Amino acid sequence: MKRIYFTVTNSIVYDQRMQRICTSLANHGYSVCLIGRKVKNHPIPDKTTYRTILLNCIFAKSFLFYAEYNIRLFLYLFSQKMDIVCAIDADTLLPCLFYSKIKKVKRVYDAHEYFSEQKEIVIRKLIQWVWQLIEKWCIPQFKHGYTVNKILQNTFQQKFGVQYNIIRNLPLLPANFPANTTISDTKVILYQGAVNHGRCFETLIPAMKQVPAVLWIIGTGNFYEEAKTLIKAYGLEEKIQLVGAMLPEKLKTITPGAYFGLTLFEATGFNQTHSLANRFFDYIMAGIPQICVNYPAYAAIQQKYQVAYMVNTTDETTLANAMNNLLNDTVLYQQLQQQCGIARKKLNWQQEEIKLLSFWKNICIS
Repeated sequence: MKRIYFTVTNSIVYDQRMQRICTSLANHGYSVCLIGRKVKNHPIPDKTTYRTILLNCIFAKSFLFYAEYNIRLFLYLFSQKMDIVCAIDADTLLPCLFYSKIKKVKRVYDAHEYFSEQKEIVIRKLIQWVWQLIEKWCIPQFKHGYTVNKILQNTFQQKFGVQYNIIRNLPLLPANFPANTTISDTKVILYQGAVNHGRCFETLIPAMKQVPAVLWIIGTGNFYEEAKTLIKAYGLEEKIQLVGAMLPEKLKTITPGAYFGLTLFEATGFNQTHSLANRFFDYIMAGIPQICVNYPAYAAIQQKYQVAYMVNTTDETTLANAMNNLLNDTVLYQQLQQQCGIARKKLNWQQEEIKLLSFWKNICIS
């Protein structure tokens, strides 16, 4: 039984991608351990088919957090025995690289995104330079890995000389789909995911002044307090609800009751325009249309399945018009909803899991 350790810096109870990956591998005979961070007021992970470890940190943000967490992670890894260590995104590359070299075990990189090209990093040039140095030195030494789309795959090959597989974060196809019954007397527009910089809240929130619906924002992140301030500044407390973080199992019961979802990113930073967000697929699986930025990774899927109302810009007027069009055009809405039903039969974890298991089988026998 091969022992695989996965490492993240976030709270693992809300990380659906890692939950799916670890569960799939554990169910197919691997000994899996997922290491994450213990976050104040977050629930303890439920019992799973894999081990979970939460590391305590004194610092919660900034350089001090990353420095402390990387040291704690390395020390914990050093006390363990494993066959393969897998770094999830650039913020755990260093301890995984050092451990694998010292202990002479295989290493894998799971690149959810192009870390140094996130908006919150791009706008701070010194911070970006540090992360770019880490990526430039570490990633070429992780010969095995996977990412979420063809664009990032090509980018990693060109910049770092690595040929990674593509494994997308697709939701499980349930045995029975929940009904698309409304969760409110008023139509609910849903944003689910990280409430971070670069997610267009600066234009989305004022756009809601022109939209006869309510907006639920489910998630937390580094823009949460700013979002709260904007909602108050525009007097939209009655139309926009900041729900906060929600456990994945509960979220799955909420999403199908929304009228449509939102997948929005600013065009600031390579990662913003070339990522592939989890929520894009979650809306499809829930059987609801969405308004989505017309960036290449999404456009490629849209061309095949027509599940979304695409927007070319994310300014206030464009978003307000798009939301009103989707609220009022019942024919278009029904067409998009029908396409979601078709697409989710292909865009699901049961299909993607086959590629995941093949990848890890090849790593273990190589």
